[in-house]
Amino acid sequence: MAVRSYSRFASVAIALSLVGSCLPAAQGIQLADGTVYFAQPPSLLKATTTVNSARAWGATYYFKLQIPANAGEPLQQLTIHQQEGLDSVRFNLRKTQAFESGDRKQKFTLGEVKQDKKSRTVSMIFDPPISPGKAITVGLRPYHNPDISGVYLFGVTAFPTGEKSHGQFLGFGRLHFYDRHDSFFRFY
Repeated sequence: MAVRSYSRFASVAIALSLVGSCLPAAQGIQLADGTVYFAQPPSLLKATTTVNSARAWGATYYFKLQIPANAGEPLQQLTIHQQEGLDSVRFNLRKTQAFESGDRKQKFTLGEVKQDKKSRTVSMIFDPPISPGKAITVGLRPYHNPDISGVYLFGVTAFPTGEKSHGQFLGFGRLHFYDRHDSFFRFY
């Protein structure tokens, strides 16, 4: 009797898995007013800098994202907003880059990159949009690191495709810049 109930359970499990595999891929969510949302939003995995000394030149700030396979919509736009930090960071927008994480040769085309100095926000539009299932890295090149040492928080927001898309806040990238004097005291 136990064998028969197990085989029924196995048959039901196999049937459900076959039905699930026939379902269409995740679709984005569109409201009646036309606003488009991700079905599953991207994730901010990490933020790093190549140089963490205050006032230093030649740094790149990297933001790594994962667009889940079930996002439902491609990634059209990304904004990076400096939320915290005593000094405003200005970026050389011509040096902005986006590539598939783990393979710098697989670059993504940026249609437009702009910075609003008043709101301390960089916006970039991907042309074409980036398909779900990709891990991407965006590199922003400051003219120089902040003059004032400390913690700088950069809020990252992702927007799906669509004329009326809703941005999904992914979290903060945290970068810490040290003064030469700060680094002396860190080790003692």
